Amino acid sequence: MTDHSDIPSQRVVLVTGPSGAGRSTAINALEDFGYEAIDNIPVSLIPRLLDGPALPRPMALGLDVRNRDFSPDGLLDLQTRLTGVQGLTLELLYLDCNPDVLVRRYSETRRRHPLAPDASPAEGIAREILLLEPVRARSDILIDTTDLTPHDLRSEVQGWFGTDTGLGMAVSVHSFSYKRGLPHGVDVVFDCRFLNNPYWEPRLRGLTGQDADVVGYIAVDPRFATYLEHILGLLTFQLPACLAEGKAHFSVGIGCTGGQHRSVAVTEKVARGLADSGWRVSTRHRELERRGLAKGMGGADANSGRSPG
Repeated sequence: MTDHSDIPSQRVVLVTGPSGAGRSTAINALEDFGYEAIDNIPVSLIPRLLDGPALPRPMALGLDVRNRDFSPDGLLDLQTRLTGVQGLTLELLYLDCNPDVLVRRYSETRRRHPLAPDASPAEGIAREILLLEPVRARSDILIDTTDLTPHDLRSEVQGWFGTDTGLGMAVSVHSFSYKRGLPHGVDVVFDCRFLNNPYWEPRLRGLTGQDADVVGYIAVDPRFATYLEHILGLLTFQLPACLAEGKAHFSVGIGCTGGQHRSVAVTEKVARGLADSGWRVSTRHRELERRGLAKGMGGADANSGRSPG
């Protein structure tokens, strides 16, 4: 069997998001942090760009709807094809922003929106957000720039991607529903369907695992504390080894039946535990995001559903 341990790893960050969310600021910051940065590169050229020996420094590639061959399906197909390629570490960074703030930014610059050059920016922004929704759902790291200044965004990008800051591996923890399948690209999965289910309590059914009453109900289960301890014990053992191997991103999936209660609560607890240990962590709640039920958690994102959780 061939030993690939000596193959240099090429780190590549794909940067996208709606126009006005700060992609250019992020790309410039990554360039300042030592990345080979190329903005507005056609998606079709990326495989050829990466075909060859690894560069001595990581790469940041900016993509948006202005690219002549850009499409969500094309970008997600590229992500699927490149994920797992030997010697390549690929991360998809999505810069998100509230539509009202995007409208304000456009009004301040008096620019036309690329998807509505002859209409109001609000129309183009709405179209673009809808178009990019599948990409947002598949992103490895999501940064919401709604309340960030360019300086704040630069600091946030440095925290995730700076090559000389802290623990140089991004960790994301995703809650999900087994009914809708595993999240894309997770490295390890934990199943918490054995825990007491708040769905069967009428007063808790409409709440989520981000609500204190739901967390309290699940925490009463005598297996909960031990389960959480084992998850954190395994991850705090595994993550340093993955970092030493050169891995740039590690994704954890935590699932339950409906992705609304137990998996969300456990995800939040695991993320906080890892953050307390010094890891840079983001959370995603897939089913809560789909239903607009998510509440943000420091540098993270969230989502849910009405099926049993």
